[in-house]
Amino acid sequence: MKTRCYIAGAGEYCGRVAPRGHDYIIAADAGYSALMERGIKPDLVVGDFDSLGSEPGHPNVIRSPAEKDDTDMMLAVKQGLARGYKEFIIDGGLGGRLDHTFANIQVLVYLAKNGAQGYLFGREICVTAITDKTESFPPGASGTVSIFAAGDKAEGVTLAGMKYKLENATLTNNHPLGISNEFTGEPATATVCAGTLIIMWSAGELAVNS
Repeated sequence: MKTRCYIAGAGEYCGRVAPRGHDYIIAADAGYSALMERGIKPDLVVGDFDSLGSEPGHPNVIRSPAEKDDTDMMLAVKQGLARGYKEFIIDGGLGGRLDHTFANIQVLVYLAKNGAQGYLFGREICVTAITDKTESFPPGASGTVSIFAAGDKAEGVTLAGMKYKLENATLTNNHPLGISNEFTGEPATATVCAGTLIIMWSAGELAVNS
């Protein structure tokens, strides 16, 4: 049974977390090329194929018009949610155009607010978003970690196991209080009681079972 949704986008492909045998794999537009170059066959291909250049010869394709409200990545995520997946691994969603990177971070917020969680993997960073919950990092995580309020404010924010601790703090979207914290090697957690946090860290492969 497939338990996790893996999505390949058209951005900078890092390959740090390969799809597992029981992942449901979706290619978003030119993410199809990234997968095929690595011998990975997706279960589904979605997009308007402006980046890929033409519709691929795949048995399961959902083609969208170029003029649409959703990005290709959002279309892929919605297909995964419709199939019941709650965990999303996204490669090819960072790097390249800044506006698309920002849009993909908004996709993470969309997932968090719809009872799921996504991880965007880049060559040097991982990004996730959580709503009213705790994100746990295992012992041995190293490097920097930064947190940001996704809405006007995020309340009841507590950071544990990091160099700079917060206890029941309120973060706002106009003051970067949570920038450049550091892992200490101890088990670390980030909790938000009311609102949504965007979390970025430099040892992202440690946060999920790859």
